[in-house]
Amino acid sequence: MKVQETTIEGLLRIELDLQPNADGWFEESFHRDKLAAAGVPPYDVVQHNVTYFERAGVLRGIHAEPWDKYLSPSAGRVFVAIVDLRAGKVETFELGPGDALYVPRGLGNSFCTIAPHTVYNFLVNEPWSPERIAVNPFDPELAVPWPVAEPSFTERDAVSPSLAEARKQLA
Repeated sequence: MKVQETTIEGLLRIELDLQPNADGWFEESFHRDKLAAAGVPPYDVVQHNVTYFERAGVLRGIHAEPWDKYLSPSAGRVFVAIVDLRAGKVETFELGPGDALYVPRGLGNSFCTIAPHTVYNFLVNEPWSPERIAVNPFDPELAVPWPVAEPSFTERDAVSPSLAEARKQLA
């Protein structure tokens, strides 16, 4: 495992060891002790969520939850946008099998599937709850360069507040 710092404080990109074999590949996607040795903060997983997307172009809005997340696709590819809500800074990544991100609580995270049959894993250190701050993924202040011209998204994400409005919730 290789851990790289990003331009957003606390956000870490992780390159996993993807080992090809005659049947496909094997990856150790999460190993707490190895991640800690590589510089990821101590992380006690309490819930593992898996989501499957049949088609490319599915976008999920910018959500900042009160827990840390470990994100990793096990099939397909995703374009991920992480937002530092206080600074208005955006960093984007393209992830596939062999990639992961550690996203500390409070950062907004969003993604768009860019390959069909994408399976995306979310490991969190607090049980899921609806508590979150949402930001409109199409806010011009953020100017996220979404890779799909006409993504599919939920009405809830489409009517999320702008970054400026969401910042009021942080005050």
